Amino acid sequence: MSDTMTDPSGRTAQADDGAAPYGQGQHGQEQHGQGSFFGRRKGHKLRSHQSDLIEHLLPRLLLDISSATPSDLTKLFDPPVEAVRLEIGFGGGEHLIAEALAFPQVGFIGCEPYVNGMAKILSQIESHNIGNIRLFAGDAAEFLAWAQPHSLARIDLIHPDPWPKKRHWKRRFVQDATIEAMARALVSRGEFRFVCDIADYCAWTLAHLTRSPEFAWTAEKSSDWLQPWANYTMTRYGRKAEREGRRAAYLRFRKNS
Repeated sequence: MSDTMTDPSGRTAQADDGAAPYGQGQHGQEQHGQGSFFGRRKGHKLRSHQSDLIEHLLPRLLLDISSATPSDLTKLFDPPVEAVRLEIGFGGGEHLIAEALAFPQVGFIGCEPYVNGMAKILSQIESHNIGNIRLFAGDAAEFLAWAQPHSLARIDLIHPDPWPKKRHWKRRFVQDATIEAMARALVSRGEFRFVCDIADYCAWTLAHLTRSPEFAWTAEKSSDWLQPWANYTMTRYGRKAEREGRRAAYLRFRKNS
């Protein structure tokens, strides 16, 4: 069965339900459940080197949530890091790579079910010799359920699929259940950061987060959400949105305790 979808970087991909080996754990169990995962896995045909990276480098970096949850996520990294952050749907990987290079003492987990996005970030990890990134090829909600409480310092969701049709709103990542899951996984005073150029999804996210007793919106003035935070790395999709006249909102929410 074939279909099309838009990945977190704004590309249209051809569905491929036959990509079963991608995203399996070390013991062969399929990591992709239902949950909030509605994307397809494979788009354009991979180049030879990308396929080689998927086959040989990805297994060394891929998290296996069929195994027991480590008591401390910092120990997933060698050498151990001071804190761990999660980026959900990293698309082409521009933001995740920049953050990992800027903060070598922090461990980064990138969640991306889209094969081509995974291949692109593997190429950048290889070329920059980055050691503080681990990858999860599945549903971020499943990862959050697997992670120990109070194990993440920050969660980033940048230019997600907005699912604009009302009948698809239940597919948006930001839901009451996932907000609770993020609150469980974040450390005290940890942050959820959200970037989106679709006004309806920004309003949706603001409404859901501000009614949650677990989070507080950090904005004090309009520039706090109209402008990127310091040292923010603009993604390719973000630059495209700006060229097309769509202005993004940069929302930051701090866990209350």
